[in-house]
Amino acid sequence: FILDCDFMIIIMIKKYYNIIKMRKVINIIFYIFLSTYLLFSYSAKATEKIKIGLLVPMTGSNKDLGQSIIKAVRLAVKDIDNIWIEIVPKDTASMSNKALKSAYELKEMGVKVVIGPVFYDSLEYLGEVKDITFLSLTNKTLDLPRNVVSAGINSTSQLSTIKKFLNKKNIDKTIFLTPIQDYEFEVKNGIKNSKIKILKNYEYSTEPTKLTKQIEEITNYKIRKQNLKDEILRIKNSSDSNKENKIKRLEKRYTLGNVNFDALIIADFDESLKSVSTSLLYTDVSPKKKYFITLNQWFDVSLLNEIDTQPIYYPSINKNNFDDYKKKFFEEYNEYPSHLSLLSYDLVGLVYYLALKNNFSNFNKLFKVKNSFKGKIGIFDIKNNRINHRLNFYKIENQKLIEIF
Repeated sequence: FILDCDFMIIIMIKKYYNIIKMRKVINIIFYIFLSTYLLFSYSAKATEKIKIGLLVPMTGSNKDLGQSIIKAVRLAVKDIDNIWIEIVPKDTASMSNKALKSAYELKEMGVKVVIGPVFYDSLEYLGEVKDITFLSLTNKTLDLPRNVVSAGINSTSQLSTIKKFLNKKNIDKTIFLTPIQDYEFEVKNGIKNSKIKILKNYEYSTEPTKLTKQIEEITNYKIRKQNLKDEILRIKNSSDSNKENKIKRLEKRYTLGNVNFDALIIADFDESLKSVSTSLLYTDVSPKKKYFITLNQWFDVSLLNEIDTQPIYYPSINKNNFDDYKKKFFEEYNEYPSHLSLLSYDLVGLVYYLALKNNFSNFNKLFKVKNSFKGKIGIFDIKNNRINHRLNFYKIENQKLIEIF
C-alpha cells in the first residue's frame, strides 16, 4: 500500500512538472510574440515620415527673409541626417488670409506641426485650423490662437535673464522705460511673468521733441539743475575760505543731487534706443554711475561705436553658437543668414527631438508636456504650449562685447 502511494505521488509530481513546463513554454512564446510585435510597431513608426510644415513669405516684400528661413530649415535637416524628415514649405505672402489657405493645404497633406508663420499679423485666422500646432517665429505671446506657440525670444525670457543679473549685483532700485509702441503690453506681460522687481514703469513717446522733456521729468533734471545753482549761490554768499575752488568744481557739473534709481531698463531698439541713451546723458545720468540695460539687440554692431553710452547691458542668445551657425550657413549657401533663420534651424531639431521622445505620436500634445531642449540658440523650456529661452547676458564696454554669463 505504501509503495502504491509512493508510485501515485511520483506520477502526480511528473504531471505537475509537465504542466509547469508547458506554461513556461507558453509564456516564452507569448513574450517573444509581444517583443516582436512591439519592435515591428516601433520600427514601422520610426520609418514613418515626420512631415514638418513651413509657413513663410515666399512672395512679397519679405520673400528674402522667407528664403533665408527655408535654407536654414534645409540645413537643419541635412545636419540631423534622417531621410524620414520631410519639409513642406508653403507661402504666406505675409498676409493672414494667405497663411490660412496654405495652412489648410498642409492639413490635407497630413502635416501635424508647422514652423511659422513669421509675423504676428499672419496668425489671425489660424485658430480655425484644427489638429495642427504652429510654431510661430514671433516673440509676441498675447492673444494667440490656442494652437499657436510663440517660439521667438519673448519678453519673459529676456526679463528673467535681466532679473538674474540684477540679483547677482544686488540691485534693488530699477526703473523701466517703455516706448509707446505696439509691444508695450508684451513688456508689461514679461514684467509680470518674470516677477522682476522694479520701482516704476515709465512710458515715453519716441517723438524727439517729447522724449527729452519726458526724460527730464523721469530723472528730476530741472530740480537737480536748480540744486546746483542754489548750491553755487550759497557758497558764493558764504564766508568759506575755500569757496572759489568749490565753486570752480561745481561749475564743471551739470546737476547736483542723485536720481532715485541704480539701474534702468530701456525696452527699445536701434536709433530710438540711442536717442533715449543720449537724452539720459543730457540729463546728467551716466552709464558709468547707473546701469544702462536694454533688451535683446541681436548683437547690433553699431552699438560698439556708441562710446558715450557704454557700458550697456542686454540679454541675448549665445554669441559663439550664433557665429558658428553663420559660418556654417555661409559655407553652405555663400550668403549670411537672417537672425530668425537661426530660430527656425533650431525648431527643426526641437520637433525631431520631441517626436522621437514621444514615439512619433501625439504631435498635438508635444508642446503641452514639460520638456527642455538644447539648440544652437540656447536652451528651450517648453510647457503648456509655451516656449521660453534661457539666454546669455552681455555688456558692451570700451567698444568690446563681453559675456557676463
